[in-house]
Amino acid sequence: MSPPLRPKWHQDELWKGLVEDDLQVVSTDHCPFCMNEGFAGLPVQKGLGKDDFSKIPNGAPGVETRLMLLYDGGVRTGKITINRWVQLVSTAPAKLMGLYPRKGTIAEGSDADIVIWDPERETTITAESMHMRVDYNPYEGRKVKGSPAMVLLRGSVVVDDGKFTGKAGQGRFVRRSGHSIQ
Repeated sequence: MSPPLRPKWHQDELWKGLVEDDLQVVSTDHCPFCMNEGFAGLPVQKGLGKDDFSKIPNGAPGVETRLMLLYDGGVRTGKITINRWVQLVSTAPAKLMGLYPRKGTIAEGSDADIVIWDPERETTITAESMHMRVDYNPYEGRKVKGSPAMVLLRGSVVVDDGKFTGKAGQGRFVRRSGHSIQ
């Protein structure tokens, strides 16, 4: 993945950047390339580099675990406040992408895209338990505390207790305006 994993001491500097607002968002490139042929009817992808590493598709899956990992490693350990966490994963990205105030806030006229968070819920991250269409998870077996209890899309429940209850095609294209991280 790019950038590649770094030495442990880099972590302290990254947390410092998040606390001091030198870093305004935490994101993932989310590249769910499979390791094994035939998973969910998908072709083998990472194996393309078996004989030539330069042909390995770059990236790793991460979109579904990002909030849990940042909460567990940041809020729960006291590195960042819960308000800063919400800013990093919701408000700031919405502003950066020109979607605020339609997204990134709970306010009259906004879309009511809401995650109901259970700070005490313990989860063991496994490829099998996630909804990502990929046959491995880089955090396989890691236990985290704090995870979504419910997810609402425009006010309608689409995930309840870890189970997808929405419908394919419920998503909608949202035109963005200019960004404003301030």
